[in-house]
Amino acid sequence: MTDAPSATGGAAPAEDRPRAWRKPPFIANPWVRWGIIALTTAYVVWAVSTLPFDWQRIQDGIPRAIRIFKGAFPPSFERSGLLIEGFLESIKIAIVATLLGIGLSVPIAFMAARNIAPKPVYAVGRATIIVARSFHPVIVAILFVKAVGFGPLAGILTLTVYSIGFVAKMLAERIEEIDWGQVEALRAAGAATGITLLYAVIPQIMPRQIGLSIYQLDSNLRASAVVGIVGAGGIGATLMNAFGRYDYDFALAITLCIIGVILVSEAVSGRIRRNIW
Repeated sequence: MTDAPSATGGAAPAEDRPRAWRKPPFIANPWVRWGIIALTTAYVVWAVSTLPFDWQRIQDGIPRAIRIFKGAFPPSFERSGLLIEGFLESIKIAIVATLLGIGLSVPIAFMAARNIAPKPVYAVGRATIIVARSFHPVIVAILFVKAVGFGPLAGILTLTVYSIGFVAKMLAERIEEIDWGQVEALRAAGAATGITLLYAVIPQIMPRQIGLSIYQLDSNLRASAVVGIVGAGGIGATLMNAFGRYDYDFALAITLCIIGVILVSEAVSGRIRRNIW
């Protein structure tokens, strides 16, 4: 195979030819890369082999699962009143919890912003966010159900804590990314701290705050169906009661309605976020 002729009539040297681009590996050192792959593979094999899987019980459960799915079709919407009542309660829980969570998240976010708050206040704010994010909403719902009893109050308190863990964290990070020049300009003009926050910080974080609020409302609507399973009210409690009575056709109807409501909520919230940004 001969070299291609160059512009001067001779053969172009091999090192001057264009070469195909190859994506560099994530880990340049091949020994480290293949070592991580080998260790990960060995760990997965060890974990699967040591977990207590009861294969006989899994095999016996397949016929039961088939009976459940057969009993669920076709879905039954005969008790539509109970279905609508559960959804309305979930929507109320989600809206109230979102409003409470956002109302508490804003001051906590300012406390947890390193460039705004003093170190002791910053430590308290960050600790509050860490505690709110440490537990899954189901675990928090179980605690509140034990504390205040079954019903929507436990769901509202659970989703309020859930909202603080997400909104306060994301908002605090946005505060730390603001353009500090506007703050310095107002301080140089002699503005008080409250005026500086109102006119230099809040306008910069307001688009993010609106987007986070819409997203959290959508997320709380989904979570309200989950926490209701442990007794925190809403459509989740209706779904759990349906399974307890072996009404699999009604349970499927509830599940389909949950999926439909979440799809509509996702579409609406996505459209609003696109218009904001």
